[in-house]
Amino acid sequence: MNKIGLIIKREYMTRVRKRSFLILTFLGPILMAAIYIVPIVLALNSSTDHLRVAVVDESHWFEDRFTSNEQHTFVNMPGQPIDSVKEMVKSGAFDMAVYVPPTQLNIPSNAIVYSIRQVPMEIENYISGVMKKEIEDQKLMAKGVDPDIVSAVKTNVNLQIMRMDEKGNEKETFTKVQFALGIGLSMLVYMFIIFFGGQVMQGVSEEKTNRIIEVIVSSVKPFQLMMGKIIGVSLVALTQFVLWILLTGALSLGFSAFIGLSSPEMLSQGTLMGQDITTSSIMSNESVQNIMQIVHSIPFGSIILWFLVFFILGYLLYATLYAAIGSLVDNNTDSQQFSLPVTVPLIIAIISSFYIVNNPDSSLSVWLSMIPLTSPISMMVRIPFDPPIWQIVLSAVILAGTFVVMTWFAAKIYRTGILMYGKKLSYKEIFKWLKYK
Repeated sequence: MNKIGLIIKREYMTRVRKRSFLILTFLGPILMAAIYIVPIVLALNSSTDHLRVAVVDESHWFEDRFTSNEQHTFVNMPGQPIDSVKEMVKSGAFDMAVYVPPTQLNIPSNAIVYSIRQVPMEIENYISGVMKKEIEDQKLMAKGVDPDIVSAVKTNVNLQIMRMDEKGNEKETFTKVQFALGIGLSMLVYMFIIFFGGQVMQGVSEEKTNRIIEVIVSSVKPFQLMMGKIIGVSLVALTQFVLWILLTGALSLGFSAFIGLSSPEMLSQGTLMGQDITTSSIMSNESVQNIMQIVHSIPFGSIILWFLVFFILGYLLYATLYAAIGSLVDNNTDSQQFSLPVTVPLIIAIISSFYIVNNPDSSLSVWLSMIPLTSPISMMVRIPFDPPIWQIVLSAVILAGTFVVMTWFAAKIYRTGILMYGKKLSYKEIFKWLKYK
């Protein structure tokens, strides 16, 4: 065990001191925090310069329908030729011009916006929305229907999903949030397994190619070397993951405190860095309460716990296989050949995750979360949907047992393959190694 400890220390310290590890460790949290920070920054700076818009409506349907506000001013110019108005836009008298040409039909449905610069999407949507509403109202009145009555009967349905357990307890669930969480966690597990498992394979292959392994195995047993590499790299992965969580949380909380979004009460007071904000500028107090309700409905503690369990066990299983592959090959071409069968179950699990989030309790979803080669990803997709605890525990036990069995097989391959050079290997040859005592 002392030799395994020395190998673990060597693998760990060698990797955490690399420049790539430091860059990725600090760059990852910045990118993840940016997902939270950038939308808020864009919302705070979404206001555009005040725009002056000329309206030339030769259909005379929309002359008084465009309303001026703090962002834009509409100026009706009846009877003005559109060519002269376009010259005004070019000279800077107006920022843009809306032209509704005359139509031979009863209802005009086309318009042209002339502008020197790119038209903001906000005002583009506003102009089309005003025209659409006016046309719809005119059509309704032509049919003898009051548009106000139609507006009054429009209703938004708030559908709550309540999940009941066998004891009759009820809990509200938010499917869209669980969907995003399940897909995100599965992708995270997939990336960690592929990235750090590949590091194990690459490290073993490089040491074998450089003949360093001949010196190492003269002091330690091949099994000790394999386990030391696997555990050492797993500790690097855990270190990076914990640092990502801490740094991402610190960046997000620091930014929230800086702009005054650290509590719903601050938003409800309507102040932000000394500026008044409206419910439309960021979000209403009701929206904040809904977000807080969703956050409190998610058991982050248990999700993180099970994430670590399935990530560690899944990584150990696949790292063992990758270590065995690394001991077999002398070049990257051969490594791709032997690693493909190992990677396929992970790809199947990722593809199946989009089915699982829609049917987390189906038979196929349960089986995929029990099969060891797919369970690290498939079970993480199901966990946000609160599957039965016995299924989670059983999946973890099967995964751990499979790791033990595969370690025994991988050790047999590793101890023979690590010292073989230049020989063209086949699966038949590998099966012979498994029979060696």
